[in-house]
Amino acid sequence: MTAAAPRRSLCLETLAVAGGGGVLAAAAWWRSGLGPVAGLVGAASGAVAGHHRIYRWRTRTGPLAFALDSTWALPTTAAALLAHAVAALQRRPDNHVAELSERCDRHVYVRGLTVRRGFMLTIGNVVNGAGADVRTSPWRRRIVTDHEHAHVWQARWFGPLFPLGYLVWTVGGGIAGAVAWVLGGRRERFAKSVETCAYYLNPFEWWAYSREDRWPPPGVVERLAWRRPLAAARTPAD
Repeated sequence: MTAAAPRRSLCLETLAVAGGGGVLAAAAWWRSGLGPVAGLVGAASGAVAGHHRIYRWRTRTGPLAFALDSTWALPTTAAALLAHAVAALQRRPDNHVAELSERCDRHVYVRGLTVRRGFMLTIGNVVNGAGADVRTSPWRRRIVTDHEHAHVWQARWFGPLFPLGYLVWTVGGGIAGAVAWVLGGRRERFAKSVETCAYYLNPFEWWAYSREDRWPPPGVVERLAWRRPLAAARTPAD
C-alpha cells in the first residue's frame, strides 16, 4: 500500500459521508420546507464526521448513529457545527482527541465550546472540554466514554426534544430547588440546593451519572436526590 492510499481512503470517506448526510437530511426535512438548509447541515456534519472517521460502519451502532445524526437529531447536529467552529478557531493542534473519536460514533475536543470550568459539555455528537489530561487520565476518559457518550445518544434518541426537555427541567428544577431550600430550613447553601434540583436531578443527568456508576455524584444534596441509580442506564456502545 502506498503512502497516498490512506489519504485517498480518508478523502473518499469524507465525500461519501458528506453526500449521504446531505441526501438523508434533505429528504427527512423536505416536507417541513427546510430541505435545502437541512441538506447543507447534513452535508457539513457528514464531511467533518467522515474526515474524523467517527462512525463504526462495521457495527450496528455506526450506521444507526449516522442515520439519526442526519435526520431526527439534525437540530442538535446543527448546534454541534458551532462547537466544531469554536474548536477550529482555537487553533490548538492537539484539540481533537482522535483516540476517543475515531470509530467511536462521537467527536471529542480538549477544549471546544464550554460554559463551565472543569465540566465537559456535549452538544449533539460533540464532547467539548475533555481537558488535556484526557489522554492520560483513566478517570477523565471514563467520563467521556460513559457519561458524555450517554448524552451523545440521548441527543440522537430524543432529537429536538432533548434540548427542550433539558431546558424545561433546568428552569423548573431551579425553582423547585429554591423552594426546597426555604422549606428545608436553609440547611445548605442556596446555590447547592438549586444546582441539585436543576442539574443533578435532571433525568438526563441521572441517566448519565448512573451510566458512569457515580450516583449520587459529589456535590449533590443527598436529602433531595434520588437514592438509587437508574438501572437501565445503558447506551448502544455497551
